[in-house]
Amino acid sequence: MRRKFNPLVLLLSGALFANCLDAGAQDKLSAVYRSRAETMFARIWKDYRVPAYKGLFSENFPSNKKDTLNYFQGAAVTEKPVSFLWPFSGVFTATNILMRVPSLKSKYKTYQDSLIIGVEQYHDSVRQPTGYQAYPVRLEKADRYYDDNGLVGIDYMESYFNTKNQLYLKRAKEVFKFIYSGWNDDMGGGVTWLEGHNDQKPACTNGMATLTALKIYQGCKEPYYLEQGKKFYTWMYNTLRDSTGVIGNDIKMDGKLNRTFWSYNTGSLLEAAVILYKETGDEMYLAQAQQLAKDSYMHFSTVPHNKNLTLHIDLPWFMTVLFRGYEALYKVDGDYRYIGAVEHDLNYAWQNSRDKYGYTTHSWTPNADELKKPKWLLDEACIAELYARLSILQKHKK
Repeated sequence: MRRKFNPLVLLLSGALFANCLDAGAQDKLSAVYRSRAETMFARIWKDYRVPAYKGLFSENFPSNKKDTLNYFQGAAVTEKPVSFLWPFSGVFTATNILMRVPSLKSKYKTYQDSLIIGVEQYHDSVRQPTGYQAYPVRLEKADRYYDDNGLVGIDYMESYFNTKNQLYLKRAKEVFKFIYSGWNDDMGGGVTWLEGHNDQKPACTNGMATLTALKIYQGCKEPYYLEQGKKFYTWMYNTLRDSTGVIGNDIKMDGKLNRTFWSYNTGSLLEAAVILYKETGDEMYLAQAQQLAKDSYMHFSTVPHNKNLTLHIDLPWFMTVLFRGYEALYKVDGDYRYIGAVEHDLNYAWQNSRDKYGYTTHSWTPNADELKKPKWLLDEACIAELYARLSILQKHKK
């Protein structure tokens, strides 16, 4: 049976060559992407919120509260009544990006207000310095991960950029103080993953710490934060960068680099390099950013992946962090090819891998087993973020 050509599908499949689109086509594509971002966000807000816990979300949808979560230090844990901080942060970030769309800023300010209430439920003011624990304080005492706190710091700075509310800047600074309390000189510097555990210095923690410091500097221009951003960046670039050019997962206390390569680890350093270039004018950072983009694209396009995708999707949110780095670089050098690769794969996922509720699979492919499984909050929130970012980008093509 011959398939009829759908002009919209043709337009979307040609997004990789979006620089060739005229202004009218770019406006149409921007509207499509904005609609997808809002559709996904509204769906998440309806399905994942937990009425009994104002401002909080469930880990999965649909959920039987029996899923095993394995992104912690030590043993896996069983899904709880509300989500942990990491997936919660995905909704917070998506909200801040949707607020960047001029016509949507006031609409999503209400959602941002709700998420501020939500994130503060993870804030632990008993242990000093204060910081954010992995699970809401009123429900139980939990560990405090430095990378989680970096995400909170970034989200608060994005909230500050959107509103200029000084409280958000203050909270971001408090978060950075907590993160920096984890710095020690083992392995030449860097922060560990989990408070009280000096077993590894991971890229996730140090990358988010770098971005927190640099975004605070962008917001207040206090030299301390620029110097701290440089300090974290230099340690991470010199210590965790592999011979392939991508960033390893962590370095152990015996000095051995963990050569597991997750896309977000290179992504956070790439975005940081672009910020450092913009804030200092030092061409070294731009050259490093362009090399990180090139090497990450080479790596994730050549490791085994689905034939319908351009890149290996290790985790949708991880790829979203890498996209942020590509986006930052594009705004400086105008090279759309890396963004186009993620855009192509995201559109494939949207058109081919959504389940009966409208949520995309973890692999961005129409895998039958994945289609049947509950969908993780973080996997879905980043779809709204990506499409919001892409919608904005269509308006500012170079």
